Amino acid sequence: MKIGVPKEIKVQEYRVGLTPEGVDALCKQGHQIYVQSSAGEGSGFLDEAYKNAGAIILDTANQVYEIADMIIKVKEPLAAEYPLIKSGQILFTYFHFAASKELTEAMMKSKSVCIAYETVELPDGSLPLLIPMSEVAGRMAVNVGAYYLGKPFGGKGKLLGGVPGVKPAEVLIIGGGIVGTQAAKMAAGLGANVTIMDTNLTRLRYLSDVMPANVVTQYSTVMAIREKLPTTDLVIGAVLLHGAKAPHLIKQGDLKTMEAGSVIVDVAVDQGGCIETCHSTTHENPVFMVENVLHYCVANMPGASPQTSTRGLTQATLPYALSIANNGWEKACAENQALAKGLNICAGKILHQGVLEAFTA
Repeated sequence: MKIGVPKEIKVQEYRVGLTPEGVDALCKQGHQIYVQSSAGEGSGFLDEAYKNAGAIILDTANQVYEIADMIIKVKEPLAAEYPLIKSGQILFTYFHFAASKELTEAMMKSKSVCIAYETVELPDGSLPLLIPMSEVAGRMAVNVGAYYLGKPFGGKGKLLGGVPGVKPAEVLIIGGGIVGTQAAKMAAGLGANVTIMDTNLTRLRYLSDVMPANVVTQYSTVMAIREKLPTTDLVIGAVLLHGAKAPHLIKQGDLKTMEAGSVIVDVAVDQGGCIETCHSTTHENPVFMVENVLHYCVANMPGASPQTSTRGLTQATLPYALSIANNGWEKACAENQALAKGLNICAGKILHQGVLEAFTA
């Protein structure tokens, strides 16, 4: 199979769809890989490394899309890329369709085969291609939250871990999945008082057992969240509904109860966000203020740590990419139900229930 790896064009997105090691593995299976020139530079992989792994370097994205049977990316195609996508072409990337009607309609119109990393799902309900980026985003969420709590950056001027004799900050994490768990570990390690909320009691029991003493668990309800907000310094939104739009658990009116200079980091923003006042931002302009509460809503957070993120992503996606390349997408999906759940759009039709429900009135 001819596989294309274009350069990401989202603002300050430094990741790339495949590492040179990934290219080498695919080439050894008899596939030809075409990488756009400088696609890997942001992640520390030069064109020469891809050539040494067996790739052919092409100058433009147009050339990559034109020749490839399958495109392996990191982020969803943007408007400038829509015309490049061919009917029947396989796109293997993060899509988050439920958050964008425009993207959904464009991919339907292209009649491409859209396999979304974020909905590939194992029998136990885990999302193997989302996990590595969720791990990165969860850890980053605490770092950026702690940074923006600083007074020079718009925050209230509170140190996350406090100091002897001065209370640490209060951190509320909404969602006990991979993002929430990693965020709780980081925040607890810095000495904050952490509350992690979820609606899954089994998950809460597990977290209660494994987390340190400065992390407490609480069953998540809208009322419980509202009661916690007035004493919370940093809120991390970590809610995930598989393939579906995230619910708004914090409304704009709720922010009035928070102290000025508090910070919200909504990691769920690429699925629409779990805080009503959130909208996607970029690493270039990451924050905005609503009701005197600072919002950080970058939709591609792991793109700021591309060396870690690209390696973590490739090692997760490569087995699935090999299966698609070796067998074709139809046979690969027929033989692997986890991969089949990643099939979101094909031949102009939406196949994923969560995406359908997102656009059903």
